[in-house]
Amino acid sequence: MRVRVLGCSGAISHGCRTTSFLLDDDVLIDAGTGVGDLTLDEMARVDHVLLTHSHLDHVAALPLMLDAVAARRMAGGCAPLQVHALPGTIHALRTHIFNNLIWPDFSAIPSADTPLMRFVPIAVGEVLQVGGKAVEVLPAVHTVPAVGFAAASASGHWVFSGDTGRNPAFWQRVNQLPVALLVIETAFSDREHELALRSLHLAPGLLALELDQIDPRRRYPIYITHTKPAETGLIMEEIRRFDDVPPQGEEQRHDIRWLSAGQTFEL
Repeated sequence: MRVRVLGCSGAISHGCRTTSFLLDDDVLIDAGTGVGDLTLDEMARVDHVLLTHSHLDHVAALPLMLDAVAARRMAGGCAPLQVHALPGTIHALRTHIFNNLIWPDFSAIPSADTPLMRFVPIAVGEVLQVGGKAVEVLPAVHTVPAVGFAAASASGHWVFSGDTGRNPAFWQRVNQLPVALLVIETAFSDREHELALRSLHLAPGLLALELDQIDPRRRYPIYITHTKPAETGLIMEEIRRFDDVPPQGEEQRHDIRWLSAGQTFEL
């Protein structure tokens, strides 16, 4: 399985695109502004979109992508784009985006029987079969209904936390999986610790507590995502500080790396 990082920032700025990952060429995990880097041909090949939650930085490009490829999908007789999400996320999208006020309701265009897009409700613990891939829905703890995902590959699972605060149920399940790579959010620096708590995001101090939940017998690359552009440098320094090599010269506690748009992983 190939994972292409289209966007992994918590907001926009020059060179910063919000969350979206492309699995092979037909499955999107979230649909933030990073989707805009796909060509029309690449967008047209996407048949499934899996959404972690309804916040704008994770769904902003979905209506625009549908509009961009609508004529091509209709002319080619393609099946509706499948948008997999929690019922609460689907309700938010229907109510606030695909409502014929903010954007056309593509779940009823060109008709309710043959729409361009079809919503597919999901539940935590479900294993989705999408594009020949098995993707498990993981728990997340956020201000709106939210999930993470774990996509199985030949070398193990690609695991994405989604937007989340402290999340013991997530680690309980992740410790049972053969993890090849973990992508986890850290949206704020420690100087914004209280804001991170209120908004149910992670800051470096909270991230450290979360990573302590990893089975000590396991070690795999941990990629940091969803940093606010104005805070990225500080967040990186704070993470380095808590994960420095101990004075005794022992091995680092974690293999922490930085995620960036344009990276591709072959798993």
